[in-house]
Amino acid sequence: VDVSNHQGALFIVYKGVGTTGTSTITVEACDDVTPSNSTAVPFYYKAITSTDVQGAVTAATSAGFATTAGSSQIYAVQVDAQELASAGYKYARLKAVEVVDSPVLGGIAIALLGPKFGGSATNTAID
Repeated sequence: VDVSNHQGALFIVYKGVGTTGTSTITVEACDDVTPSNSTAVPFYYKAITSTDVQGAVTAATSAGFATTAGSSQIYAVQVDAQELASAGYKYARLKAVEVVDSPVLGGIAIALLGPKFGGSATNTAID
């Protein structure tokens, strides 16, 4: 997703049913939507792994973090557009690499944060 007209991006990762599967979560700065080139960047995240109790905001390095085993979990992952620009790119994607091979039903949504330009019309972010 093109983040260049925003201050950052927020990914919401929901792990529904699946008690043992885990993944390593990273955020990559990319040169286009394919991407032709990408590099992992630092980001922040917060885990909600039990009822409605939120974990602390945690700084993650470009190596990312591993999710915990369990069902009905939410991870909020935020990347600043400046981190992408520092890597020389304007696109962002979240990457989840399986650590424990066990199916998990879930999904990932993205929201762009802090538009840099006002007005009612917006440019596409998915070229």
